[in-house]
Amino acid sequence: MAQLICDHLSLGYDAHEIVRDLSFSVQAGDYLCIVGENGAGKTTLMKTLLGLHAPISGTVHTGDGMKPNEIGYLPQQTLAQRDFPASVREVVLSGCQGRCGLRPYYKKAEKRLAEECMKRMGLGGLARHSYRELSGGQQQRVLLARALCATQKLLLLDEPVSGLDPKAAETMYELIEKLNGEGVTVLMISHDVRAVVKSASHILHMGETIFFGTKEEYLDSETGQKFVSVRGGGQG
Repeated sequence: MAQLICDHLSLGYDAHEIVRDLSFSVQAGDYLCIVGENGAGKTTLMKTLLGLHAPISGTVHTGDGMKPNEIGYLPQQTLAQRDFPASVREVVLSGCQGRCGLRPYYKKAEKRLAEECMKRMGLGGLARHSYRELSGGQQQRVLLARALCATQKLLLLDEPVSGLDPKAAETMYELIEKLNGEGVTVLMISHDVRAVVKSASHILHMGETIFFGTKEEYLDSETGQKFVSVRGGGQG
């Protein structure tokens, strides 16, 4: 059974359509990369999947026993957010807020989970450090650990390597691929065609042409060949 089902979605703002009649489903363990031209509605789609933005029409359903609040989200950071005055532990632990309900404190189990997620992201020795003093790559790993505290099932990642140097970007991709290999479903917006071709199991291409299918089907399609060619990607 699919974890996420989008049925005939139309997306936009103030009744102005960006995307029309979009349907796809995501199975447990998929690694879906969302690609396409700027302004094609990729981030709008992600916010709609999170319930932060209502579709003009169509529906989004969760399945396979997954609840809407069990989706972890790593958004694009603003400059102000990069200067957030909190410790690494505090930022990661805030990912457990959805587990607390109306309770205004964290239980031992949630604190343990935060510690485990920091260790999985290689942040164990940075727990007391100030988030604002970390490198860009370290901050992204903190945010990924925070998203993991919200869920062990489905992660939504909006350009997770944006602004990172090549080494930090490679580390992030390796961590994401490892999580996917451990059974976490991944939906990732990316402009990095090489990473998409290397890691994705499925592709959703948004733009004048909508494509959804496996990576292999995408690379064989006219849409995929044209986009990969323009972006300078390859299958290596």
